[in-house]
Formats: sequence, C-alpha cells, structure tokens
Amino acid sequence: MPYRFAILDDYQNVTLKMADWSPIAKDVDITVFNEPLGGQDKVIRALADFDIICGMRERTPFPRAVIEGLPKLKLLMTTGARNASFDLEAAKERNIVVCGTPSVGNPTAGIAIGLMLELTRRIGFENTRMKAGERWQTTVGLDLEGLTLGVIGLGKLGIRVSNIAKAFGMKVIAWSQNLTAEKCREAGVEFAGSKEDLLKAADFVTIHVVLSQRSRGLIGAKELGLMKPSAYIVNTSRGPIIDEAALLAALKDGRIAGAGLDVFDVEPLPTDHPLRGLDNVVLTPHLGYVSVQNYRAYFAGVVEDVRAWIDGKPVRTMT
Repeated sequence: MPYRFAILDDYQNVTLKMADWSPIAKDVDITVFNEPLGGQDKVIRALADFDIICGMRERTPFPRAVIEGLPKLKLLMTTGARNASFDLEAAKERNIVVCGTPSVGNPTAGIAIGLMLELTRRIGFENTRMKAGERWQTTVGLDLEGLTLGVIGLGKLGIRVSNIAKAFGMKVIAWSQNLTAEKCREAGVEFAGSKEDLLKAADFVTIHVVLSQRSRGLIGAKELGLMKPSAYIVNTSRGPIIDEAALLAALKDGRIAGAGLDVFDVEPLPTDHPLRGLDNVVLTPHLGYVSVQNYRAYFAGVVEDVRAWIDGKPVRTMT
C-alpha cells in the first residue's frame, strides 16, 4: 500500500515538473495542493489521512496543534534547511521525522535590488503605461549611484545585496545586533555603529535578518521616524520585522518616501489590504525564494528525503 504524500502550497502548479519523481513513484501516492488550506482546523481536516507532507517554506505552519491533529503523519518536510513555523519539539514527541532540502543561489538578492529599482526608476509602472497606450514619459527617475544603502543584517544575503549595491555606485553601511566593525571591513562596507545612525543616514534601508523574538518589531514608529522623508525601506526577509501599522502610517503621511515589500504579516496578502492601495509602495508576492533553480534544488531534495526515509536512512533531519 503506497504512502499518501501531500505537497502543499504549489501556487504555480509546477512542483511535479521540477524534479524526477520516478525514484519514489511506486511507493507514494502524491496529492498536490495548489491553494492555501486555511486555518488550523482546515489544515487538519485536509491532511488527516496523509503519511508524508511537504511544506513550502512557511506558507502552511505546523505548530503543535496541527502536528497533534495529524495521527498518520510520519515524515514532515520543508523546502530549505530550516522552518521557523514547524514545532520541532512536538514532532519529536510524536516520533515524526522532519527533514529539510538543499537550496541554490540567492534569488532574494535580485528581488531586493529589483524593488529598489522599481521604487526609483519605475520600470514596471512605465511598462504598464506604455502597453496601455498612455502618453510618453511621466516619471523622473532617481539614480541609485551616490545614494546610501543601509543594510540591516550582514549575513550571506546582506553581503550579496551589498555587493550589488556597490556595483551600482552606492555607499553601503550596515548594522545588526551582533555585527562588528571587523565583519563590516571584511565585507567591504562601513559599520553604521547603531541602528539609529543607520536609519538617519540611509537613503534606502534593506532588511536581511532572520525573524526571531529579538527581531520582531525591530522597525517600529520610532525607527521609521528617524528615516529621511526622502528615504525608502525594503523588506524581503519576514513581514513582522517591521511593525505593519507603523509602516502604513508613515507611508500614508509621507514621513518616508516609500517601501518595497516582498513579505507580509499575513500571506497571501488579503485583497482588501490597505498596502495594495498605496502609490508609494511596490509589492511582490513573496518571490524571494521563488526561482527555477531554487525549486529544482528543493524538490530534488524532497525526492531524496522521501527515498531515504522509506529506506530507513533519513537524511537532512531536523529532529
């Protein structure tokens, strides 16, 4: 009898095209879910009969209540190497194996820079106007060269974004709670000294720290008030790092020039959300990790995870 295997949140309906599933085809019966399942009760009802589940990042959380509501679950996977929305302790108590997958490249860097370019040069906006037959040239763009980029979080992604910014001729400064001047020198950027100094100096602020209790609400009304009225903020990390209510107020009142957002407190972003109606905001639907190369690595890893677990030798375990 094949194991029942659920693949969640395949919004683009591409999962089964992104890997060779033949190594496990005879052992599993795959069901792909292309839409969000909804709240915890709906998740439990939809997945109650599955032995194996693959989540796409944090699109569907697996807190204790969900894990305890899935009596048949034996193998839980996340795309990528970690998932803050999985309760690993609850899974361990149930003897559920939790595994991650490889990933490649860093597509989030391209989204961060792309949001900056759209905010300043309005490429997508003008493309839409031209295709609609509207009149020639309405915007006057702002060149990134000579502007200051403030990077909050100088890990691999922060360094990659910094390097691209420097290629555009930007000055790059950085800060995070554990960042040192020495680490900044190694990365070829300037140490801002403090969060407050970074926010006051930057023309663009880009966020590249992991969401945690320490970083939740890291940018609130006080921090936004320190930014220049001409400055922009970009978030491709996780929505709750910026206080959403404070950001909305700052954008509506023109206290900052604009924002580029790939991540939100609630995803998918509700269709009536006020961010959708602001002219000084560029929105993308959490595309940071969504690339062909990354998906191929993810789902090849899923096949390997399932095969190894069936063979009694699980790999990339998180519990």
